[in-house]
Amino acid sequence: MTNYDRYTKELDKPLPDVMHALVAAGRGFDNLALTTLPVPQPGPNQLLARVDAAGVCTSIIKLIDQGPDHTFINGWDMQQHPVILGDEGSVTLVKIGQNLRDPYQIGQRFGIQPAVDIDPINHRQRYRDNAKNMHKCAVGYTLGGNLAQYILIQEEVLQAGCLLPLPNPDQAYFEVSMAEPISCVYSAQQRNYHLLKKGPHAPRQPHIGILPGGLTVVIGAGSMGRLHAEMALAFNPATLIVSDLVPERLDKVNTTIGPKAQQKNVRLLTVTPDKLADAVAQSSNNRGVDDLILAVGIRPVQQNALELLAPGGVANLFGGLPKGQHLLDLDALAVHYREIKLVGSSGGEPSDLAATLDAIAKHDVTPGNYVAAVGSLDNAIDVLRLIKETKIDGKAILYPHIQPTPLQWTDTWNKQQEIDLLENRL
Repeated sequence: MTNYDRYTKELDKPLPDVMHALVAAGRGFDNLALTTLPVPQPGPNQLLARVDAAGVCTSIIKLIDQGPDHTFINGWDMQQHPVILGDEGSVTLVKIGQNLRDPYQIGQRFGIQPAVDIDPINHRQRYRDNAKNMHKCAVGYTLGGNLAQYILIQEEVLQAGCLLPLPNPDQAYFEVSMAEPISCVYSAQQRNYHLLKKGPHAPRQPHIGILPGGLTVVIGAGSMGRLHAEMALAFNPATLIVSDLVPERLDKVNTTIGPKAQQKNVRLLTVTPDKLADAVAQSSNNRGVDDLILAVGIRPVQQNALELLAPGGVANLFGGLPKGQHLLDLDALAVHYREIKLVGSSGGEPSDLAATLDAIAKHDVTPGNYVAAVGSLDNAIDVLRLIKETKIDGKAILYPHIQPTPLQWTDTWNKQQEIDLLENRL
């Protein structure tokens, strides 16, 4: 039996007493540490899972910067009770609380929606004002995170429906981990809507999502922008334009998304910002953009882009603006007479993660195109520094159970590469 086979099949062996985990004990990088902790023991209504792959999310930087003042930490004393980081992961059940032995089995695999839309249940006394008026908590914050070898799945996650079974139990570990950031894109595009009429006397019918047969523009061709472009193809716009300052990013769009666009008969254009207005005018017969996705958090870019909207067009403010630079001027006449709409979202819900896992299983989206690096858990702090310095374009996937391994850079990642890595480094 190979190392990989043992890892995937021998799930009834005794668990270790301790595990490695990335913890934060306060604000700033100086309070981050890869440390050894006791393996959690699940209570009667809890589960223990092995973390098979974990993504390193940019949202962790906000937690590092804000520490106890972060909304999801809410005064929790991080020095006395350090938090295990990591809101993206693929997990396998290894121990089941006594009250949960009917619905769950050792060896079941899941993805976890980290935004847990429920009041805290455990350790309420650790929050500010005993968690008064706190109606949401999060995995990788005060609920145990995925940047560890094992994760305790608490009552909050289960009661909020945030533990999602896989549509395909053989999905690659990294694909399940990638489902969470991809679900944020899916969720965002579900915020777009258009009011359609089949004739002058027909009632208006709402269409959720990007307008089929319309013009979609994605501004920003970083990994999330490229994901938006690929996910937009599911709606079959007539033309998809992706704009970015960096030619290499546009080349990556053409390489990774171009064949799928051609297969779906969607006209794909990649342009630099100085050519965007002309491309929109020519592609829309001067009408404008039906769906504008702003995948960059730069105020002047977002402000200027609003002028590209067609009558009834939707601008999706996906890229968050920093505080102090977050106010946009809105042309009320354009809202009134041209009926433009601005929408936004922050993360996803369990239904979004379920839909994304299904889309990955059906090969509607290719997660490996957005993996920039892979490695072991000891790379986590270095990866966070790279994210902070904007030196990584894509997702870093870490495998908590492999031996310490130098970070490996890659243009793409697939299941066979994952198997080979685990086979050699477990």
